[in-house]
Order: sequence, then C-alpha cells, then structure tokens
Amino acid sequence: MADLDLPGFRFHPTEEELLNFYLKKVVFGHKLHFDIIGFLNIYRHDPWELPGLAKIGEREWYFYVPRDRKQGPSGAGRPNRTTLNGFWKATGSDRTIRCLTDPKKILGLRKTLVFYNGRAPRGSKTDWVMNEYRLTPQNCSSSQEDIVLCKIYRKATSLKVLEQRAAMEEEEMEQRAAMEEEEMFKSSASSPQDSYMSVSLMESEINIFCKGVSNEEDQDQQHDHEQEQEQEQEQEQELIKEEHVEGVQEVILVNKEAETCAASMTKPSLTLVNDKFLPQLQLPGKISNNLDWMQDPFFTQIRSPWLDNWMTPTYANLLL
Repeated sequence: MADLDLPGFRFHPTEEELLNFYLKKVVFGHKLHFDIIGFLNIYRHDPWELPGLAKIGEREWYFYVPRDRKQGPSGAGRPNRTTLNGFWKATGSDRTIRCLTDPKKILGLRKTLVFYNGRAPRGSKTDWVMNEYRLTPQNCSSSQEDIVLCKIYRKATSLKVLEQRAAMEEEEMEQRAAMEEEEMFKSSASSPQDSYMSVSLMESEINIFCKGVSNEEDQDQQHDHEQEQEQEQEQEQELIKEEHVEGVQEVILVNKEAETCAASMTKPSLTLVNDKFLPQLQLPGKISNNLDWMQDPFFTQIRSPWLDNWMTPTYANLLL
C-alpha cells in the first residue's frame, strides 16, 4: 500500500469493517489484495515507538497482534501486556460490536486499554489508548482467537486533566519530601550522641560568629574614634596657624603705620603735585645783643635815626 502512494487516501475504517472484513479474513487465512495492516508484537515496544512501525496512519495506527499469554499457574492463560517501560491496563468491561444491518448479530468484542509508565500496581497514567478487537468464540475456534486487531491512538488531553496531573505530581513530590524529612529525623533521633554533637557544633559556630561580629564592631568603633581625634587635632592646628597668621599681619600693619607716621614727621608739610617738596623757610635765629640783622643791606636803606633810638637791645628782645 505504501508503494501505491494514493493521493488523498485516508484509512479510517469502522469497527464493523475492522472485525467483519480485516480481522475475519486474516483469522480464516484469506489473503488481502493490499498489505495495509502489518503483524507486530506491540508489547515489545513502547506506544510512542509504534507510529514509526505502522504501515499506514496519521493519528490512528493498526496492527495484527498475536496474543502472548502468561505462563504458569499465576498467569491462568491471561495475555501478557507488559512492555519494557510500562504496561497496558484494561478499563471497564468488554463491549460487544453488533452489525448495523442486523443488530442481533454480534460481530466481536472490543477491549479498551490505557498505557501506564512504571510497574503495576503503581504507575503513572499516560494519554496513549488502545482498542483491542477480537472475534467471539462463536465466530472462530480457540486457536484462531490468539490473533487480535489493535488500534493505537493518542487521546487529546484537556486542560482540566493537565491541571489535575500537575496537582497530583506536586502532591507526590510533597509526599516524597515529607518522607525524606521523616527518614532524616528518624536517623537523627536514632543517634542522640550525633545529634548532641551537631547541636554543640552549631552553638560553637554561632558563638564564634557572634564574637567575630562583636570584634569587628569594636574595631570599627575604635577606628571611628581615632579618626575623630585626628580630625580634632587637624582643626586645632589649623586654628593655631590662622591665629599666627592674623598676629603676623597685625604686626606688619602696625609697623607700616609706624613707618608712615615717621615718614610724615620727617617730610616737609608743603608738597607739589609732582611730589616735589618746597624748600623750608629759613627764619632768623635768636636776635643777638649786637643786632646783626640790623646790618642787612635792605634794612639799612630804610633805617632812620628815630628807629635807631628805638632799636635798642631791650626793645629788640621784646620784639622777639
């Protein structure tokens, strides 16, 4: 069928067609014109491997499966449906498939199974589903019942189911964590000496940590105090320097003022615009008894006898 590669062909038979045509012809040895469904022991594979092993199918995959029954008294002839990583578990009872044209005629039975990861009785449910079709004992012999037709498909999972699965997984994780805590507590309780040692070690570590913290705080405080002292000393030195500078400046000002005063005392009082000094007036000295100033040429021109009588030493002294 794969060699024909018919465009638009879809293999989607009804349950009546699967039982009354495909399975019945194979069970009774009739040869089909097209090799659409192949033989495969699906229990040797996990369900996610089966789509690649089917001859045809996009969402549904079909196989003829020989029934592998369990051996020994525990098996009691039941088919073995375990795989390498899980097992197929039946859900509900078998359903009878009747003919559409004749409802009283039973064509076969259908069993629905779900794949679980892990081993029974524990296992996690998956969304892989299998419908197993087989003929009734009235339609075939016991040896012919060992061949069944299986349809494998993946069930669409709703959001509600996904949320439920996530909640279940969280619960399982919490239970595992609680069990681990209980085991740890039991192991610690079984050895009180070890627990006492661990407690004492924890206390010693806490004490060492507290001491280290207190030492660090003391060191920080001491460092801050030293910094404050250094800052105070620097401020005092700066104040002393400022006072010294101010004193020196005052002394310089005083010296300048003294120099200016002395200069003003020594310099003549009359000055010109270009800082040129006028010559100091020369006054006559103390009039002597011999009246030297009377001998001045200018003064002799205006002398008179009457003035000579008055210019005696006595009157001259009075004039001075």
